[in-house]
Amino acid sequence: MENKDRPPLRPSSSKPSGPNSSRRREDLPARGGSNARAGAPRQTRDGSDPRGTRPAPMERDQSRLRPRIFEPDIPEEITGEELDKSLRAELLSLSPENAKVVARHLECLALYADSDPLLAHKHGVAAAHHAGRLAVVRESAGLAAYRAGFYEIALKELRAAHRISGDVTMWPVMADCERGLRNPLKALALAGSPEVKRLAKAEEIEMRIVAAGARRDLGEVDAAVVTLTCKDLSNESEEWAVRLRYAYADALDAAGRIDEAKEWFAKCAALDFEETTDANDR
Repeated sequence: MENKDRPPLRPSSSKPSGPNSSRRREDLPARGGSNARAGAPRQTRDGSDPRGTRPAPMERDQSRLRPRIFEPDIPEEITGEELDKSLRAELLSLSPENAKVVARHLECLALYADSDPLLAHKHGVAAAHHAGRLAVVRESAGLAAYRAGFYEIALKELRAAHRISGDVTMWPVMADCERGLRNPLKALALAGSPEVKRLAKAEEIEMRIVAAGARRDLGEVDAAVVTLTCKDLSNESEEWAVRLRYAYADALDAAGRIDEAKEWFAKCAALDFEETTDANDR
């Protein structure tokens, strides 16, 4: 029975109607846009690309260009050959010209580390600019920034070095940078991380000292004393023994345990032959 509500189907022989009825199918634009090329993006009525204007592609050599930075002057007598051989070996992946520039900056970094930390830091920035993919360079730049008091920059460089090499030697320095940025809880998080188990004894002691400092930053002076209380206080032969004893004595003093503090300042002074601390005076 015929359904009167449904319009009859158009015969297959009927022709399409509309503005393009007189044009051949191959002359019509591809569905969704111009027939100029396959896959062309749909255009708006005014002919503009709805995705917006794309910048022209850059030449390959231009894409490699990096912004110029301030590079401190390097004394002519610094050749880069003064650098330790093992450190120079790390630069062999660079071009000879670039390796020489980086080596000279690193030598200047070491030269000014104590006398002019800010200048040493600038040389570190320049070295990292030229060899940003080398862990040893990023680590050196991070240490220079740390000594100059630029803790945020130091953290950035040391984290980069860790990502590249996986080495955790600088973990205590990174924790101390967090202290410098007034983030004692982050410092304690680093001190309690699994990476600490991979530290050598000297770095382990440094991390203990930093963790105690973070406790004091939080006002937890008794906890700082507990953090430094360890069997290593009896050590008298390692270089780190002086620093550990001094930190322990100082924590005792902050906790009001004056007699014990004096005792441990005396024990520290007994090992501090080069008088690197003021333990004898205290």
